[in-house]
Amino acid sequence: MKLGVSSYSFSRLVRSGAMTQLDVIAKAKEMGFEVIEFSTFQLPEGETPLSFAPRVRAECDRVGIPVANYTIGADFLNAPGGWEAEAKRLEDEVRVAEILGSPGMRHDATRGFPPGYHGPKGFDDALPMLAQGCRAVAEFAAQRGIRTMMENHGFFAQDSERVEKLVNAVNHPNFGLLVDIGNFLCADEDPQLAVGRVAPYAFHVHAKDFHVKAGNEPNPGVGWFRSRGENYLRGAIIGHGAVPIVPCLRILRKAGYDGVLSVEFEGMEDPLQGITLGLENLRRYLQMASA
Repeated sequence: MKLGVSSYSFSRLVRSGAMTQLDVIAKAKEMGFEVIEFSTFQLPEGETPLSFAPRVRAECDRVGIPVANYTIGADFLNAPGGWEAEAKRLEDEVRVAEILGSPGMRHDATRGFPPGYHGPKGFDDALPMLAQGCRAVAEFAAQRGIRTMMENHGFFAQDSERVEKLVNAVNHPNFGLLVDIGNFLCADEDPQLAVGRVAPYAFHVHAKDFHVKAGNEPNPGVGWFRSRGENYLRGAIIGHGAVPIVPCLRILRKAGYDGVLSVEFEGMEDPLQGITLGLENLRRYLQMASA
């Protein structure tokens, strides 16, 4: 497996002005990553994703680190104009991925039914519309040699059973999953069991960790958020939290996954320290999973 890093891991530094989006590229290479993933550009003033992408590609080429994946938002249930308009909008994002030379693009499916919606609100009720939108994007991207995927992300489309249903409903060889081994905890699901279910569909993997506290304990305060089932979560350095990293890696290997593991750090620690320690641990865990 190749070890990569998501640009999201550096987002605090970019927002603060300590780094630019382009600075992240050289830093990722310096830290020892083989590839980089871009998660929704933090754009300089006056830029659009399409205008900025050539600058990103040029810097990646200069530094010598390829783009492994391009990650953006989408919502086929809530977009103005319906799923057809959202799928059409995402065509420009596919073009961005093409400029970057990325072999894959992850887009969200939905955050769920809008407030005030009257009618059935189950995931199965949303599934036909989500599948149509995802399939349309997958078909467009296939013409450009880019695989598309959705991630277990956003509470509504997060459980392993739900994302498995979606990828099978889309039923297209160009569509799969970005498996985030930590995000299953946001839906209060055991990551090891969840990864065991979805590993055969993995096109890309996020290595992520979380601290977890039971919801019946006192609120731990700043830096924590609540899972769907009202437990407390906080981003952690890989290896410091509750995610069973080594068993998840073993499961992925057994399923035949040999793609990218992208470190996605969102903890409270200094980002450079969190990313560095996470990479060190992930390298060691990957060796353990291979033994």
